[in-house]
Amino acid sequence: MQGHLMGPHSLLRQIYRTVLLVISMAASVPCAMAAAVTEDVWLMDAKVAVKIFPCGDRLCGRIVWLVVPRDPQGNLNRDKNNPDILLRQRRLCGLTILWGLKSTAPNRWEGGRLYNPFDGETYNFSAKLKSGNKIVARIYRGLPLLGKTKTLQRVAHGTLEGWC
Repeated sequence: MQGHLMGPHSLLRQIYRTVLLVISMAASVPCAMAAAVTEDVWLMDAKVAVKIFPCGDRLCGRIVWLVVPRDPQGNLNRDKNNPDILLRQRRLCGLTILWGLKSTAPNRWEGGRLYNPFDGETYNFSAKLKSGNKIVARIYRGLPLLGKTKTLQRVAHGTLEGWC
């Protein structure tokens, strides 16, 4: 019978191993969830496509497609609506407009910020992966209830005219 009983040190070692296993599994979950959307391109409002990428322990997104990538003179569009006059010459193509998205649950991210170059404003941003090809995002100021819901569709890079 004594062979089946664990001494205090054996029991502590078993608890320690279990805790380490749980911690290591929990630490890998955000990476697995981020992999579901990162390095992919997501189209919003048929105006802009954003490539999601990891930035630290969060997710960010940069413009890789615009419905109208160039001005009438043929130059790449600039950040002309930026409230900071010094930033109005930045190219929109390649501009990081989404940052700070933190995984809060499987296929859910919150705490992000979205810069909208079409109006020069910055908004709060949260998102949920609804299917393999669809993200539902909430874009708002203040309370999420007062914001807008947008659907982002996964698109293959190079399938639309206007890639940056």
